[in-house]
Amino acid sequence: MKITYYGHSTLLIELNGKNILVDPFISGNPLASEVDIDAIKCDYIFITHGHQDHVLDVERIASNNPDALLVSNYEIVSWFQEKGIKGHPLNHGGKYNFDFGTAKYVNAVHSSVLPDGSYGGNPGGFVLWHENECIYIAGDTALTRDMELIPMTCPKVKVAVLPIGDNFTMGYKDASIASDFIKCNSVIGCHYDSFPPITIDKSVAVAHFISRGKDLTLLEVGESKEV
Repeated sequence: MKITYYGHSTLLIELNGKNILVDPFISGNPLASEVDIDAIKCDYIFITHGHQDHVLDVERIASNNPDALLVSNYEIVSWFQEKGIKGHPLNHGGKYNFDFGTAKYVNAVHSSVLPDGSYGGNPGGFVLWHENECIYIAGDTALTRDMELIPMTCPKVKVAVLPIGDNFTMGYKDASIASDFIKCNSVIGCHYDSFPPITIDKSVAVAHFISRGKDLTLLEVGESKEV
């Protein structure tokens, strides 16, 4: 499994020969100005919730990848279907077998509204897996005990993508507790540094994880990691 970071909460995950793009917010992020959006190729677009900093570039990327399938909650999928983008809806606790493997939609404690003010349904996260590869994408969320259900209902998580920027989501200290709940000590941080309220001291965050016997990876925009 290969994970490429495009800034904020945007990831491209290569799993079982398929490319899964998560929460595309690139054109509005000055830290991702060097990313060529039109060169991104994907088979799926996964959306955790409806906020603009997670859906801004969906239409542009979908137009460049007309066969890509959008996966999110029912409300978000329905909203994008009206724009001609095909999708598959999930809801909390549900899972579905796609050609890359299995996706389960899990709880997130946050809010959700689409850019035009439409109801965005309940926010969520995803657990994606194929054989012994399993990744948890938390989306925007507070620390919640619901995370303890993930190791009880899903394969062992190999790597977790957790927000660490605080203010709008949990910060890095709560994220380290979240890693306890999901029983995964390998974390990739997201949702930080994109704008002033979520700017962090990255060295402090990494040191905190190390002090708890955990690994926090903070990828540069455009950088990839094999896990």
